[in-house]
Amino acid sequence: MVEMIRSFQPDMIIDNRLGGNIIAVNPEIYAGNVYSPEQIVPPEDILKEKGEQVPWEACITLNNHWGYHTHGKNYKSSKQVIRALVECVSKYGNLLLNVGPNAKGEIPKELLEILEAVGKWMKNNGESIYGYSSANLPKPEWGCNTQKGNFLYAHVYDPETGPINFSGLKARLLADGSELHVQTPWTAEQYSDIASGGHQLARRTAA
Repeated sequence: MVEMIRSFQPDMIIDNRLGGNIIAVNPEIYAGNVYSPEQIVPPEDILKEKGEQVPWEACITLNNHWGYHTHGKNYKSSKQVIRALVECVSKYGNLLLNVGPNAKGEIPKELLEILEAVGKWMKNNGESIYGYSSANLPKPEWGCNTQKGNFLYAHVYDPETGPINFSGLKARLLADGSELHVQTPWTAEQYSDIASGGHQLARRTAA
């Protein structure tokens, strides 16, 4: 079946649900070209055995069910959805977000409010999500990074104990373009890896 599909459309996107080992050096023809973890965001990039990036998509529901469920009220917050989206993007992945209907086939009001809040965040910060590339930096304790061209987007979830390390960066808040004052605190001057830094531009987002 896969050979037939490929004969008509060589660039068809097929996920890994048919089996096989998608990360192998020479994967089976039915192994697909997109990894599809369900209800989780992988802790790191999905890589082939030789280190090549594998495109992937996390399949996640807004509650614990894919369709209608009488007691399916355990909704994720807009903050959880935004952070899941940012985590996927920062790891070369995509987020597929499922929204289940109520008994009348309608989208519940609670879910509409969550999606509206995510949409509002995307309106202000979508630049850090669309057209991104991997930042090729270690995942920071305070959140994660995405990158597009010469711009590094720092998604700050929660403040660290002490200042956030933006050394060597010019930083602005993405939502309104306001400049963030970046300086090296006296307590960090003795640490060379903090006191020195690159010269990329940083635009901070808030999740």
